[in-house]
Amino acid sequence: MKTYVLICDLKDEPEAIQAYVECHKAVAPEILESIRVAGVLEMSIYRWRNRLSMILIGDENFSFERKAALDNANPKVQEWEAFLGQFQTNLPGTPPNWRWALTEKIFDFKA
Repeated sequence: MKTYVLICDLKDEPEAIQAYVECHKAVAPEILESIRVAGVLEMSIYRWRNRLSMILIGDENFSFERKAALDNANPKVQEWEAFLGQFQTNLPGTPPNWRWALTEKIFDFKA
């Protein structure tokens, strides 16, 4: 298992933020299944204002390349991503249509 943390910005508009939060209260089973099939064991999204943080735990076979290939071949996922894209915006310094960016771990503490 490996843990990844990604960040994404929503448009800094109360309506966009609320709509994004609301649509995650009832994610379609097909979307959840696509996440599972890609090798994701756990996924959670946290929000501070318009900044999102995703914690993703993948199994030993998980890769972002494999997930992207599966997502690109799945019309339901493409529809979901297009829908969410209306609420998201680019992180500073990222290319156009870049939504989620992988963060770098700089500190780790274990007791």
